[in-house]
Amino acid sequence: MQGGDKEMIEIITTVESMAQAEALLPMVDTIYFGEETFALRLPHSFTREEQRHLVELAHQAGKQAMVAVNGLMHPEQMKQIPEYLGFLKEIGVDKITVGEPGTIFVMKKNHALQIPYVYAGETLVTSARQINFWAKKGAVGAILAREVPYEEMRVMAPQLTIPTEVLVYGGTCIHHSKRPLLQNYYNFTKQAAGKTREDGLLLSEPKKEETHYAIFEDTHGTHIYANNDLNLMMELKTLVDTGYQTWKLDGVLTPGESFVAIVQLFDQARHLIEEGRWTQALAQELNQQVAMHHPKNRGLDTGFYYIDPTKIK
Repeated sequence: MQGGDKEMIEIITTVESMAQAEALLPMVDTIYFGEETFALRLPHSFTREEQRHLVELAHQAGKQAMVAVNGLMHPEQMKQIPEYLGFLKEIGVDKITVGEPGTIFVMKKNHALQIPYVYAGETLVTSARQINFWAKKGAVGAILAREVPYEEMRVMAPQLTIPTEVLVYGGTCIHHSKRPLLQNYYNFTKQAAGKTREDGLLLSEPKKEETHYAIFEDTHGTHIYANNDLNLMMELKTLVDTGYQTWKLDGVLTPGESFVAIVQLFDQARHLIEEGRWTQALAQELNQQVAMHHPKNRGLDTGFYYIDPTKIK
């Protein structure tokens, strides 16, 4: 089984500011951040000096700093990759996430640029064979696709050779286009309106006004998020028993103190499970508190977790 049965649970969280990082570090094992040029869908794009400071904050707290280098690298970005990897190496980043094989190739060709990497191939990471392939290529971990249901996760777990991260809370991107779809729409309709994540734009399905797909645009294109965000509080014990002990919480759609409060609830759950004190009643109580702190304009559900694998096409 991946990582071994006796390992402790690891919590990884995004951070949106220095202040939030300081608030989160006592509760998490790894903070996750980066800059927009090379990273997809983060709550904030940090400057180089801020990234340096975040690494220092993490290490002073005895924790790890992981940087997102998971963008879809086009030629202009690939030209900048060696310099950025050199910077990350210099400031002592512990790990990076990578989905672009070209970035892995750059590290392989230049020993001075090698940083332990977690394979983040988004929707491609759906089997133990896929994950173990990248383990053989040097990956120290992998990020499981959000679309993998539990029944498939259960079958995969004994076959995995590296720790595999599971999203336990946060938004799920269901569509990404390199095209600036919002800007194109505004150009066609002759409007001038906001298009960033902070503008809080939502899409609704025809005749389903209650749906609310978050949509925003940045330098990587247009991103559309699932109608509801993921919350696996009630499923945490099963995940651990199955062998999934690397938990990710994503705050891209849950800003500020609300995200810190939710992370604290998952940290509490982690300790209850590790100490053998987890009960269904406590799970229910923590689950209700997650819902209280979750943004009111966003729903919560368990995503693909309970979906019959035979129903997924």
